[in-house]
Amino acid sequence: MSAAKRILVVDDEPDIREIVSLMLEDAGYEAFSTGTGEGVLDLVRKEHIDLVVLDLGLPGVDGLTLTRSLKEHVDVGVVIISGRGETTEKIIGLEIGADDYLSKPFEPRELLARIRSVLRRLGTAPARPAASGAYRFEGWTLDVLARALTGPGGDPVGLSSGEFGLLKAFAEHPNEVLSRDQLLDFTHGDDTPAFDRSVDVQIARLRKKIEADAQKPNLIKTVRNAGYIFAVKVERI
Repeated sequence: MSAAKRILVVDDEPDIREIVSLMLEDAGYEAFSTGTGEGVLDLVRKEHIDLVVLDLGLPGVDGLTLTRSLKEHVDVGVVIISGRGETTEKIIGLEIGADDYLSKPFEPRELLARIRSVLRRLGTAPARPAASGAYRFEGWTLDVLARALTGPGGDPVGLSSGEFGLLKAFAEHPNEVLSRDQLLDFTHGDDTPAFDRSVDVQIARLRKKIEADAQKPNLIKTVRNAGYIFAVKVERI
């Protein structure tokens, strides 16, 4: 029998920590909780946490920065809960790697359903190919190890974590139609269609950086009712 999944609830409201922790324990999970963002990364490592339920409105801590740090340094799922509810913040949270986002006030059963969904996806997501080598296309160079993009003129172009993941997926699968679900798999290990709009937002931003005309893209083309295709010749270097 497999060990119970270990979930950390990070929220400065004691009532929420208690309600969510009890719900998780009743559902068969092992629950941990803390009211501060300080030391969360160390706690996740020490207790081998599988998923973090993270409130963005923690005192003294930028929840989005903490989310990014968790996704970059440990293999853990992150479900954001927030009382702010702004669409922009939700998109940013998903772009930097959060696996789901739920606005407060929320129905505990919905949170539980989303936690189960994230854990299921993380447990079944295909292994990602090793990040190695570089790709060249239309004068651009994407260095996977350095996570760096260089333009045709030799100038570096900054990419967000989500933009890098998308461009890497396109470079690895040129001239293939990739659905939003597939792109979510490649970039987040997330096969749910619930947040496929985040892919559209990131692609729009990526187009502005690599297309001569983002309104008439020649590199990342939309395939109606199917997804996107990276319509260029890619050279592995």
